[in-house]
Amino acid sequence: MDPLILVLIVAGIAAAFCWITSLVTDETSWIDRLWSIVPVIYVWIFAGAALIAGIDATRLVVMAVLVTAWGVRLTFNFARKGGYTGMEDYRWAILRGRMSRWQFQLFNLFFIVLFQSALLVLITLPAYIAWQHSSPFNGWDAVFAALFVAFLIGETVADQQQWRFHQAKKAAGGSLEPGFLTTGLFAYSRHPNFFFEQAQWWAFYAIGAVALVADGGSWLNWTVLGALMLSVLFIGSTVFTESISSAKYPAYRDYQRSTSMLIPLPRRRRPAAETA
Repeated sequence: MDPLILVLIVAGIAAAFCWITSLVTDETSWIDRLWSIVPVIYVWIFAGAALIAGIDATRLVVMAVLVTAWGVRLTFNFARKGGYTGMEDYRWAILRGRMSRWQFQLFNLFFIVLFQSALLVLITLPAYIAWQHSSPFNGWDAVFAALFVAFLIGETVADQQQWRFHQAKKAAGGSLEPGFLTTGLFAYSRHPNFFFEQAQWWAFYAIGAVALVADGGSWLNWTVLGALMLSVLFIGSTVFTESISSAKYPAYRDYQRSTSMLIPLPRRRRPAAETA
């Protein structure tokens, strides 16, 4: 069996589970609870297919190990914030309040469940390219694998800094000026964890592309759609999140003017007329 068929079957079961449980429990974060789990399963399906077929599976096993490390880290971070104890993403609650019930249920089915389930398949499909083109693991694979690890470490640091800030904020009674984190990696990017998350999947795409290039193909192939759509989703989500933050915290607009949204960059100096 083509491993992609098995991946699609698992994805269909996962999507059906998320939709049915969202209707039964009347909360929509089920896809969030599977977000860090199903991509690991998908990549190991491709790696397992290579191992069973007896072809060179070095690249695919490396890809599977990298995504497993990504999944373990993300699952831990989600769990410690209460993600598996019935906590719903606050943004869904806000959107639910802005829509009628039937509008939100359509949004739930087509965007929260189906679109995001499809996206979780798409971001793993560079492993499908690696399964189709089983050239030997090479130096470019090692470079992009090292980049993946570097981005994973960056996201781990950013999440830890954010966790410590929110714990300190909670200990201070829920109020800690200016209300949001502006130090550490957050002095260079308003959302460094979002940047590193996306960067990992671009590095993952590149590893799949290495397999194709080694077989005479191009660096650009159709599986770039996964990383591209993930970036589009994150940018849209970030803009929505920041609209909430800027309405809640008066100082947030100054933070937006001085600090890069995603890519870590030196903080911009405000014009003298603004600081006078």
